[in-house]
Amino acid sequence: MKKILLTAIAMIISAAAFAQESSSSSVVRRRNADDRNAQKNSTTGVTQRMQSHFEDTPVSDSEMQWMRVMYRQLDLMKDENAALYYPDEPVEGQENLFRIILGRMANNELTGYEYLDGREMFTDNYKVNMRDVLDRFHILYTDAKGSTERNPRFVIEEADVPASEVLSYYIIERWEFDKRQNRMRTRIEAVCPVLHRSGDFGGEAVKYPMFWVKYDDLRPYLTTQNIFTNDDNNLASCTYDDYFQLGLYKGDIYKTRNLKNRSLMQMYPDPDELAHAQDSIQKRLDSFEEKLWVPSLEELAARREAAEKAEMAAAGESVEEAADAPAAPKAAVRSARSKRGTQNASSPKAKPAKVKKAKAPKASSSSSAVRSVRNRRR
Repeated sequence: MKKILLTAIAMIISAAAFAQESSSSSVVRRRNADDRNAQKNSTTGVTQRMQSHFEDTPVSDSEMQWMRVMYRQLDLMKDENAALYYPDEPVEGQENLFRIILGRMANNELTGYEYLDGREMFTDNYKVNMRDVLDRFHILYTDAKGSTERNPRFVIEEADVPASEVLSYYIIERWEFDKRQNRMRTRIEAVCPVLHRSGDFGGEAVKYPMFWVKYDDLRPYLTTQNIFTNDDNNLASCTYDDYFQLGLYKGDIYKTRNLKNRSLMQMYPDPDELAHAQDSIQKRLDSFEEKLWVPSLEELAARREAAEKAEMAAAGESVEEAADAPAAPKAAVRSARSKRGTQNASSPKAKPAKVKKAKAPKASSSSSAVRSVRNRRR
């Protein structure tokens, strides 16, 4: 009986040891897989933990009270946007925005979507084929080692990247008011590089929008690149992500999301009307947040004080104008007299004007003394 019990205990112990060994081996295998993934992403400076950190949970329409979509054009030749263009060639590990986007897409780490001119759909059905994009824009490439049909990867030489021809970007801005968190925010939804190329015979460059990239997918790679945005400070004090999140860029609104999918240039062909419409839209966006909140007592007092000061200043100006009003004719008389004096001094032969004596008015028959009729008959 004791032998049977000892045998059973030994079998249980061996089974537990085998289960522990198998579980530990599976854990080791999972860790090795995670290490390989982390090592794969660490070559680009972005880990899975970083990607999950920058994933932005979209706000549902039920939680938003107001939302408006703006399309802006960023001209890289403007000083405010020069940080996205320079350096056009890699310098000491620094790359411009287009090289970061194209390099990540060529390595199959970033997904691009078709440019549909106002009808953008960021779904799997509208993903671009990177090989077709490279062929369409005549960018030289070679297949990378280990590239497959399901996981295509390409090698593009630095000299073949058309970074100097990408002179502008289109961005999609979402102005949202979240009533659940009670806050107003501006969020960039997507970025589109625009290629500027002239024909074989020169002339004005033609704009070719290449593809859209979701900003949330691009954001982890932008946080790893430091840039400087001020010529007075040559220290790279912020990242590309800081540049966009702080709104350091400057772009003109060329389109708003509307039912007819028309651009502002189509709605306002006149340049003056177009500029006025852009300014009006921007002012409404800036003042929308101010109209949401009830002013505090301090703000009301400050507004009342400012209004009173403005009224006093206007009243003071009117008093000064009234005081200066009678002085004007006197000054005119003085100037006329001085001119008359200078004219008399300059012409010595001038004789004083003769004053004609006024003739006495003739006495009327009714008012003069006449002899009576009796005397006349005599």
